[in-house]
Amino acid sequence: MDALEALALMVAWGADEALEDAPVDRTRALPPAPVAATGTAALPPRSAPPRAASPSAAVTTPRATAATAAQALAERAETIEALREALAGFKDCPLALTATKLVFSDGTPRAGVVLVGEAPGAEEDLSGLPFVGASGKLLDRMLGSIGLDRGQVLITNLIPWRPPGNRAPTDAEVLMCLPFLRRHLQLLRPRFVVSLGALSSHALTGTDSGIRRLRGKWRTLDLGDGTQTRLLPTYHPAYLLRTAGAKREAWADLIALRQALNATGDPR
Repeated sequence: MDALEALALMVAWGADEALEDAPVDRTRALPPAPVAATGTAALPPRSAPPRAASPSAAVTTPRATAATAAQALAERAETIEALREALAGFKDCPLALTATKLVFSDGTPRAGVVLVGEAPGAEEDLSGLPFVGASGKLLDRMLGSIGLDRGQVLITNLIPWRPPGNRAPTDAEVLMCLPFLRRHLQLLRPRFVVSLGALSSHALTGTDSGIRRLRGKWRTLDLGDGTQTRLLPTYHPAYLLRTAGAKREAWADLIALRQALNATGDPR
């Protein structure tokens, strides 16, 4: 591996600063100051002691400020395209500064079914589309098993930017991105929402129950503008790739979605 490849790998892992090869003991006493030509020691300039943060400065945290800004920005979007532009211009979320592309959605905005994943991976970050890697191929097969394809649904994510190194998004990042997802659903007004994985299920249900307890149970999702839709949590395709034994339960969830579509007379 040459130096350029090593650097690209470190960036993919989320490295954002360079450190020295060996640790530095900051508590060790400084070496004696050099003696000036006049025979007196050349003392280093004294630095001012750190100023304590004022109580008023701690009242509004960056997290709360960014989440509030996200909420206001999302609410002003009157169309899907305006929402996409708002997200593209939202730089308060640190993920927007490290990702290659914004991963907004794929499929048709007129879909009666919206699938919500968690966050983009490396391949999604490069393409700008959700679920195009191994998880996406499995998701396509899952949809096909109940007579659906990407042209009949809309696929999006809770987090529209790839976290560095595919790490889990922080609580602060979820708070910044959730208003945009909720506004997206308000504008789409789907009949059914399927949350893929624990992160998106927790964000949309407001609970922290395990995905095994949440999956397979229809819930009412309040879109926040006086309208409601039905929400079905299930496993994320990436989890199914690692845990083949859970595919039986995921299949049961897909059948429940198919039955709900049939009950509404939806030809999809």
